[in-house]
Amino acid sequence: MSKAQKFLFAVGLVVAAFLINIVFSKIVLALGAPVFLDSVGTILAAMLGGTLPAVIVGFCSNAFNGISDITTLYYGIISILIGVAAAIFQQKGFFKTLPKIIIAILVFSLLGGGLGSVLTYFLFGYDFGEGVSAPFSLAIYNNLGLSKFFSQLIADIIIDVFDKSIVVAAAVVSYRYIPVIVKDLFARVFLFDPHIDQHEKRDSYHFIRRSLLRKVVVMVIVAEILLGALASITGFILYRQVSVGKFTDIANGVTKSSAVVIDIDRVDDFIAHGHEAEGYDAIEKKLYSIKESFPQTTYLYVYKILEDGCHVVFDLETEDGAEPSRPGDLIPFDPSFEPLLPKLLAGEEIEPIISDDQYGWLLTVYRPLRNSSGKTVAYVAADIAMGEIVYDQAKFFIKLLSMFFGLSIIIMSIVLEMVKRGIVHPVNGMASASIHFAYNLEQSRLSSLQELDSLNIHTFDEIEYLYKALTKTCKDSLEFIQRLELAAERIAKLQDEIIINFAEMVEARDNSTGNHIKKTAAYVEAIAKELQREGKFPNILNDEYIAKLKSSAPLHDIGKIAVSDLILNKPGKLTDEEFALMKSHTTEGMKILTKIEASANEKHTMDDNYLKEAIEMAHFHHEKWNGTGYPTGIRGEAIPLSARIMAVADVFDALVAERVYKKPFPYEKAMAIITEGSGQHFDPTIVEAFCHISKEMYQNRTVLQKDDAQEA
Repeated sequence: MSKAQKFLFAVGLVVAAFLINIVFSKIVLALGAPVFLDSVGTILAAMLGGTLPAVIVGFCSNAFNGISDITTLYYGIISILIGVAAAIFQQKGFFKTLPKIIIAILVFSLLGGGLGSVLTYFLFGYDFGEGVSAPFSLAIYNNLGLSKFFSQLIADIIIDVFDKSIVVAAAVVSYRYIPVIVKDLFARVFLFDPHIDQHEKRDSYHFIRRSLLRKVVVMVIVAEILLGALASITGFILYRQVSVGKFTDIANGVTKSSAVVIDIDRVDDFIAHGHEAEGYDAIEKKLYSIKESFPQTTYLYVYKILEDGCHVVFDLETEDGAEPSRPGDLIPFDPSFEPLLPKLLAGEEIEPIISDDQYGWLLTVYRPLRNSSGKTVAYVAADIAMGEIVYDQAKFFIKLLSMFFGLSIIIMSIVLEMVKRGIVHPVNGMASASIHFAYNLEQSRLSSLQELDSLNIHTFDEIEYLYKALTKTCKDSLEFIQRLELAAERIAKLQDEIIINFAEMVEARDNSTGNHIKKTAAYVEAIAKELQREGKFPNILNDEYIAKLKSSAPLHDIGKIAVSDLILNKPGKLTDEEFALMKSHTTEGMKILTKIEASANEKHTMDDNYLKEAIEMAHFHHEKWNGTGYPTGIRGEAIPLSARIMAVADVFDALVAERVYKKPFPYEKAMAIITEGSGQHFDPTIVEAFCHISKEMYQNRTVLQKDDAQEA
């Protein structure tokens, strides 16, 4: 059979099925029957030719009916989905047994009745209208007490079950009376035979029948369509966010302006005496002026929120003439605000909230009013009605999606016919092998390479060439990975040596510190491992993080390179000016390491996470748990964990070490100072863990000192 003949047969099936849909739907419409019968041809086309003719018939049927009623066109996606489902059911043999036929009918009913009902809701809102299911849905609404939406949904599904039962019966009976030779003919035309062996598919291509470039172009077109849909969705979401953000900014402006004019210290007086209180009317007048300046504002009010409800301080009249609450009135909490009550009662700030309750669909912004003592005594709130804009956007978006996805499914069906045998199966095999390709262990890499070799793809076109290139690339990559692993190990060792020597050069300028960097690095590692063993900070402490702490610890005093030798080695007490210069080593260290980090990131020469820990240690290791440290005065868990660990290690080594200005403290005295500083200078959790290992660390330090002396 020539290509022209195949094309004519394909067009003939589509036209015949299309006419079946139109004729049946027009007959039942003329008779006023409570069914549609507009998908007999769609299901029959799916049974004969698969997805492609079915989706074309379904969409064209709705497009034809849309000539007289444009709204029908929006339901084309449902007819297309029914066609897709029918093709799948045919492949799975659902139309051969009664139980599976019933399942198919139910699925078609959920698509036609259920999805159609939901689509109608979004497009037109809900009243019962004058459709086929209107009397039935009204009866359900009156007798069962369900909402209009669920009444209409149930009625549509039940009627569609009846409709699809007739449709499927007609399609199945017609299919069984079609000669086998005709069925086989259409199956060959549309390549619709789910029982073709995969090897037969592969071996049928002994030469390049189509240029891979053309196939790629088709796939790119499909990808562009899908990306267009994604862009539409993203645009809609962003537009809504912008709209809400705009309203939020307006409400924030209203509350901010209102907070300025309210005498916060007299809130209780205003609640108790209302308009009789001095200055109340003047403030209320200013609030009205602010509200008028922002016409989008629906409600503007001031509440004092207590356990028993909202006590009215100010409540302005609205344009709808609703009677405002009087000062001192008690307003019960709205259900939508109940999750926020703990924060409101605590006087905290809350995020803007969108609610839909007895006052309508509103965007509400609450701003705490704090008195001269800093205590929240009330909240000024602004409500802005969201309006119909989001609903109108949603209706337009649903129409757009219905049309867009209907056409997209048709295009995708065409593309699948073109690429499923020539590209999809071999590419999927390569993709699967590539996805599961394991690079972490040598044995895993070899197993993955064997899996890729076992595909043995022979398509005699660009796909096979790609497969061979991929296999060669993977083999070369494995060899390269082995070389990289060896090189990375050498580089890591070299990097550690450079860092240690760099830090020791800085330390050598301070005659009092000895082997301070080596000792503190050892302390930091030991403390971190003890915290890990005790299960503290489980989301942060792992072996990789601890290794970074140990490596970056020698750099914590790198900023001393910017401090004068006279100050570093002064035997007596530092003056205030000298101490200020000494303290600058934290910020100087941060600047030095940050500059190194920027250069490393630009040239990709070092691990940025490693440098991050080094920067934090250098900058914050003199901060204190109670916020009295330097250079920033941050407190508690705001201090990075690395710096909190270093603080304990650094102070302990300073206490037990001999310096030019002091003798070494005994272990007991040093530990007394450390424990006394728990909760003040140091993180209590870290001090607790340090106490468990401090004796052993002190003894190891003594051994280190002896080793250093022998080396000297």
